[in-house]
Order: sequence, then structure tokens, then C-alpha cells
Amino acid sequence: MIYGVILAGGKGERFWPLSRGHRPKQLLKLISDKTMLQETIDRILPLIPQERIFVVTSENIVTPILEEIKTLKPSNILAEPRGRNTCLAIGLAAEHLKKIDPKAIMVVLSADHIIRPAERLMEIIQAGAEIALEEDRLITIGIEPTRAETAYGYIKLANHYKNIGNLSIYEVEAFTEKPQRVTAQEYYYSRKHLWNSGMFIWSVDSVLNSIRKCQPEMGNLLKDYASGIGTKGEIDYRKNLYEKCDAISIDFAVLENAQNVLTIKGDIVWDDVGSWNALERYKEKDRENNVVIGRAVLTDSYETTVYNDSNGIIVSFGVSDLVIVKSDDIVLVAHKTKAGDIKKVLAEFASNTNLKKYL
Repeated sequence: MIYGVILAGGKGERFWPLSRGHRPKQLLKLISDKTMLQETIDRILPLIPQERIFVVTSENIVTPILEEIKTLKPSNILAEPRGRNTCLAIGLAAEHLKKIDPKAIMVVLSADHIIRPAERLMEIIQAGAEIALEEDRLITIGIEPTRAETAYGYIKLANHYKNIGNLSIYEVEAFTEKPQRVTAQEYYYSRKHLWNSGMFIWSVDSVLNSIRKCQPEMGNLLKDYASGIGTKGEIDYRKNLYEKCDAISIDFAVLENAQNVLTIKGDIVWDDVGSWNALERYKEKDRENNVVIGRAVLTDSYETTVYNDSNGIIVSFGVSDLVIVKSDDIVLVAHKTKAGDIKKVLAEFASNTNLKKYL
């Protein structure tokens, strides 16, 4: 059977101050009246029932998630004691699914993507699951670039592998992570590269075997952890696993080294909602190309994103190309060119005792 695994452990720091420790990006209503996590769950429900959807997240936001998404049961949440990037999160989920169903097919999704139409994504997932059920393959979903984006990873296409319906599947030549502007432009115009969406399809055996082959130490630790699943000591086993494993992404740890990777060319609208600047691609703009969410008055202001989720009002007068956010007791004003670098400010906050409370 097909199982959904949603990775929801990130902090979403580039959406600070709206995204904070107690309310990270996956629990924000950025694009619609639903949280990003709820959007992700609802998107796959027509194909994967709720009881076969698992969320991997930080243990400190398990309670907020359960309070926000009433249909999600505690047994469907895998809590990480600390962040260790996507390889360990995926390995953790794979070991749990293998206990439930040794022939499980995993669909790995992120909790912070915009995807339209959802129906087409379901067709892509079904095609990938068809391959994963029969072959030892690691399948990625690649997106045809619509711009020269430097914030995304890229997949270089190799030989055409097969078609399933009107979907094209390719072997993969190489992965590139966040290229420079000139390189991104080359990729965009060459049409030989796809964006790496961070969505994957594979059997639990295929991904666990690949982790053991490419990352032997992590693979052995995961195998040891599996022996503790379902026992009274499971939490201690998990803490031990996370203390000993390195933090590394599935792309660096496995996909760049494996020889059995395929990519499905996904003809869908996809966006990794990575920073405040992403909102202008999907939110309605006024005549001056401003995006305004919440109570605000803009006069002689242009190309500016304003977000107010608090009491009071934001007044913008005679400015352009800014991001202005008011959330609780914090106001952020940043130039759009710096909006993606907000982590630098938060690093300073983390080192200052008086400012940590604002994280």
C-alpha cells in the first residue's frame, strides 16, 4: 500500500516574525485559510487515507500540531528529539512503515509547498508508486523551471527511461544544489534540468538499503533503532539514534551517490514557499504591485509586501521594494533583496540573552 510521509520539522526562519519557535511555518496560514501542513494533508487525502499519513516533526511542536489538526492522531506523528535534516527523518519513517507493512511504498512530501492542481500530483504519485512497487528505484519528482531560480536544487536529466500515460520518466545524471545566477540561467534555457522538488517515491526496502549502502553508519543505527520500535524503550532508542547520527540531507547522503535514481517530469505548478518574497507570486496584488494581508494602508508605496496579523494598523508611505510584517510584539522592515537572509539577524538574537525570547 501507499503511505504518505510529510516532513514538517523545519523552523521556517525566513518567515520570522510570523514563524517562531512555538508556531513554525508549517502551522501558518500563508496561502489560504488553512495551515501549510493541513494543505499538504488535504492534497493527498483522495489517494492516501488519513490513517496512512505520517508526519515527522520536532517534538516541541507535536502538541500545537495536534491542537490545530484535529483529525491527526498522536500515533501518526513521529517526533524528532532534535533536527538532523531529511535523511534521518526519512530513515526514521521508513523503519516505522516497514514494521507496519514490509512492502510499503513511501511518498515523501514537504509541509511547505504550493502545488496545483492536486489531481495531477496524484497521477504523478500513482505513476511513481507503480514503478516503486516493481523496481528497486529511488524516484524524485522534478519540476520544469519557470525562472532562473538560485534558491532551489536542480536535477540534470539523463536518458529517457519510459512513459507512463502522458508522464515522462528519466534517469538522472546529476544533482546541483542552489547554483549561482549565471548557472541557474544556463539551466533554465538548456531545458535539460528540472527543479528538485524534494518530493520522493520509493519502497521502504529501496530507501533503507540505499541509506545502508551510501551511509553505512546511519544505516546500522537505524537498524538498531528498528529493534526498539513498539517497545517501552522506543523513546530512548530514538534519542540514542538522534544523538549519534549526523545531520545530512537525503540528496547529499543518498541521491547524489545512488545509481538507481529516476525522476518524473512533473507538469504542475510547484513552489517552495521559502521566504516573504514568495507571497507575491501567489497573492493578489493592488495596482502598485503591493501584496497586502491584514489591516494596512499604503500610500505612494510600490512593490511592497505587507503582512499584519496583530491588532492595530500598518501605514506605509512613500516606500518601495520592502517587506513589512507586524506580528504580536515584533515589527520587521526589510528590503526585498535581504528578506531571504533573515537568518543572519536571528543568529544574533540567539546569541543575545535579552533577544532570545523573540525567536
